[in-house]
Amino acid sequence: MTRAHALVPAAGAGDRARRDGNKVLAAIGGIPMVARTLTALEHCSTIEAITVVARAGEESRIASLCHEWGVGKLHRVVTGGAARSDSVRLGLSALPAGVEVVAIHDAARPFVTPDTVARAVELAARQGAAVPAVPIIDTVKLSEAGERVERTLPRHALWAVQTPQTFQTGLIRRAHAEAQRLGAALTDDASAVELLGEPVYLFPGDPENLKITTPLDFEIAEAIARRRDGAEVPPLRTGIGYDAHRIDPTRPLILGGVRIDSPFGLLGHSDADVLTHAIMDALLGAVGAGDIGAHFPDSDPAYRGACSLDLLRRVTGLVAERGYMVSSIDAVVVAQAPRLAPFVGAMRVALAEALGVGEDCVSVKATTTEGMGFEGRGEGISAQAVANVRRCT
Repeated sequence: MTRAHALVPAAGAGDRARRDGNKVLAAIGGIPMVARTLTALEHCSTIEAITVVARAGEESRIASLCHEWGVGKLHRVVTGGAARSDSVRLGLSALPAGVEVVAIHDAARPFVTPDTVARAVELAARQGAAVPAVPIIDTVKLSEAGERVERTLPRHALWAVQTPQTFQTGLIRRAHAEAQRLGAALTDDASAVELLGEPVYLFPGDPENLKITTPLDFEIAEAIARRRDGAEVPPLRTGIGYDAHRIDPTRPLILGGVRIDSPFGLLGHSDADVLTHAIMDALLGAVGAGDIGAHFPDSDPAYRGACSLDLLRRVTGLVAERGYMVSSIDAVVVAQAPRLAPFVGAMRVALAEALGVGEDCVSVKATTTEGMGFEGRGEGISAQAVANVRRCT
C-alpha cells in the first residue's frame, strides 16, 4: 500500500465566511473545523504524517488543537505566506526527506473520507497527479462581465474538483516552482501541474467533501456533522474547576482580577489568581478542551506574571470557537484570611467583563474552613467553580 504525507494549508483569511478570525478555527458541531479535518486525516491508513501550514501567530493554536484532538501524525506546523500558493510552497519545502507522494488537502474540507484519500494516493502514485471531482449539476453560462451571456458551457464536460489533490512530490514541487516563475495565479494545485503540460487524472469525489466557504456552507456542515457524529451536540454543558495556591508574603493578592488589601499574596507562575484559574478550568472542562496547564503551561516564560483575566478572555474565545457561549459561573473562594466580602462585587464586575456576560451571570462566594485544612492553617487559598455554557444558535 502506498502511503503519503498530507499537507494541509490552513492560512487563508476566509473573508467570504463572514466570521471573525480564521474560519478554520470556527466550530462545526462543537468541534473546530481544522480539528475535524486533521482527525479525519489521522484516521486514514494511507496518510503517514501531516504538515499544517498556519497563519502567522496561529501556529501554537494549531499545534494545541492537534494535541487536544489526538492528532499523533503531526509532523510540524509551519508559517504560511500571503497567498495559498505561497503557503503550499512553504509547506512543500518543510516536508521530510524521502516523501514520494503528497496529498494537499484544504483545512476547510472537514468531511473527507479514508476511501477518497486512499484512491487519491494510489492514483497519484501510478500516474503522477490525481484529483477527486464531482460532476457539475447546474447549467453553466460564460459571462466575463457578469451581464450578458456569451455562451453556455457543455455541462457533461465540467467537473468541480475537490481535495486532497495528490501528487508525486517531485512533480508538484517542479510545478509550483514554474508557476512562481511565470507569476501564474493559481486557484488549485492541479493548475500548476497543468502549466507544465503534465496530465492530471480525475476520479469520483464525494459530494459531502464540500469546502466550507460561505455562511450557508456552515449550516450545511452542521447538518452533516450531526448525522456523522450520531447525535445532537448537547445544547447545555457544564464543567467544574478547582485550583489552589500557596501563600507568598512577597506577592500581591489578586482574586477575580481584583487586587485585595492583604499582607500576603499567592505563589504562582502567573499572577496566581486562584479564583480566575478555577473558572478557566471549569470553562475548558465544559467544552472538553483540557485544562489550563495544557493551554498556559507554567514552563512557558510567556505566561510569567501574566494577568489571569487576559487568559480568561482567551479561554472565552476558545469556548466560542467550539460553538458555545458562557451562560453562568458559580464560584467559591476558600480562605481563612483576609476577609473577602468587601471585594466580591468588584470581582463579579471584572470577571463578567472578561467573560463577555452580564454581572448577574457571575456568582462569587467566599468562605472559611473554620481553621481546618491548609486554608484554615493559612498555608494557602483554594477556589472551586462551576461553569455552564450553551450552544450558539
